[in-house]
Amino acid sequence: VQLQASGGGVVQRGDSLRLSCAAPDRTYNSYTVGWFRQAPGQKREFVVAISNGGVSTLYADSAKGRFTIPRDDHKNTVCLQMNSLKPEDTAVYYCAAVPDWRWVKVSSKYKNWGQGTQVTVSS
Repeated sequence: VQLQASGGGVVQRGDSLRLSCAAPDRTYNSYTVGWFRQAPGQKREFVVAISNGGVSTLYADSAKGRFTIPRDDHKNTVCLQMNSLKPEDTAVYYCAAVPDWRWVKVSSKYKNWGQGTQVTVSS
């Protein structure tokens, strides 16, 4: 079963956008959930992740100070709040789950990738 990312769109430099990652049930409440992105012609890169229970978070340098990752286990959702967006944030954003925090930045260890949601930031 895939995790479904949504909320993408076209925004301008400096704008904010909130993405949502919906899980089908509470199974994923015990998983680390991560956000990755992939720009055209580039490999998928880690953005941010949050552990089960929200105990730990890890941000890529590009996301620090601008992005946050609120988690609501009652709603089975993990969001990606993106502020001060830049054109270089343009990419397809994906969410996925991994059972072990040790693999938090290893995309090959993640499961349940959905189709992603496009974020385009114009200058």
